Amino acid sequence: MKAFQLQSFGVEHLQPVEVPDPQPGLGDVLVRIHAVSLNRRDLLMVLGKYDPTQPLPLIPVSDGAGEVTAVGEGVTRVQVGDRVAGIFAQKWLAGELTPEAHTSTLGGPLPGMLAEYAVLHEEGVVRVPDHLSWEEAATLPCAAVTAWTSLITDGHLQPGETVLVQGTGGVALFALQFAALAGAHVIVLSSSEAKLKKAARLGASMGIDSRAHTDWERVVLDATAGRGVDHVIEMGGATTFARSIRACAPNGKIWVIGFLGGNLPQLDLFTALRGKLQIRGAFVGSRRSFEAMNRAIAAAGMHPVIEETFPFGESVQALQSLRSGDRFGKTVIRIA
Repeated sequence: MKAFQLQSFGVEHLQPVEVPDPQPGLGDVLVRIHAVSLNRRDLLMVLGKYDPTQPLPLIPVSDGAGEVTAVGEGVTRVQVGDRVAGIFAQKWLAGELTPEAHTSTLGGPLPGMLAEYAVLHEEGVVRVPDHLSWEEAATLPCAAVTAWTSLITDGHLQPGETVLVQGTGGVALFALQFAALAGAHVIVLSSSEAKLKKAARLGASMGIDSRAHTDWERVVLDATAGRGVDHVIEMGGATTFARSIRACAPNGKIWVIGFLGGNLPQLDLFTALRGKLQIRGAFVGSRRSFEAMNRAIAAAGMHPVIEETFPFGESVQALQSLRSGDRFGKTVIRIA
């Protein structure tokens, strides 16, 4: 089969290769991959910045969706013809994250999905909503599950609460869509007025131009009559974290998704303590969360937002496009 394999760290070392067709063993399923989607983690993995100790060669990219074309002995959860996606942490089926689950992630340390076929254990796949295209289904495993787990599974988001979403990348837009579905008020922070207008069409109650309002936490407080927001989808890290703390309502929750502005923020500990704030890292989610999210997506007829789609042969260009950071939705590679 055809695949892209990382021979040494660096995007320039991601090469198309021919490798033997994988065969399903006991409890395994063979999936013909139709599309994959890219996360910043994939780029960092390829660059050697996510895990410099990752053994190579490696087929990268964690998120993909496709059709089950064969099953191994003993498989009962899925059958040939099912439309499935792989779960990010193959051994995180339910409950809290464990050390074992931490080491079972696709696209490093386990082989990823940037190939024509993948063999996964039957416990490591979920059926995807029928109304989604292959490209849309491929966006779900990391970005969507991260947003769902943060706000819904762990955050217990309630109708009428307020969510502040930073940016318009994959996780941010899924958080916007899920919060709107839950009946929450959503404030979106972006440096682009054009993107804020698009966010409004997805259900955002308010948009704040972060270039025009560098003190955007004050705008948030004004918009909430001084109370603040109940949840923050925190993407900026060092450049945004202190403001996120000041923008929170008492008992607010800050979900740490990324640190695009740096990894070492200054913390306003007094405000966090006084407000009884909860600050929690987000590391995707379990299969149970994935399946619950898929039921909600199917019931609502929701569609993920895709920024651009590349053919399989342009996988290197697709990864390079992530460096711009100027996203409104997901980047997808169409394989089959």
